[in-house]
Amino acid sequence: MFYFGGLAVVLFILAIIWAALGVHGLFLGRMPGRWLQQQVRQPRVWGAGALLMLLSWNANSPSLLAVGIGLVALGHVIKPTR
Repeated sequence: MFYFGGLAVVLFILAIIWAALGVHGLFLGRMPGRWLQQQVRQPRVWGAGALLMLLSWNANSPSLLAVGIGLVALGHVIKPTR
């Protein structure tokens, strides 16, 4: 038997981790950990997208979710300007 309360706790913890990564990328301009630093080329764009994805979940807005996913994808592919 699967408990939905446990699923809610797991989703809440994942949302907190996702928000922390988004804020870290947006405000500090770098990603924590070696793997994320290698994968994400534009951390500020990635962080903005991650926070928009969380905002869309709260506002029940699929358009914000699409923009957030797009920004996260752009954060992975846009080459740094330096």
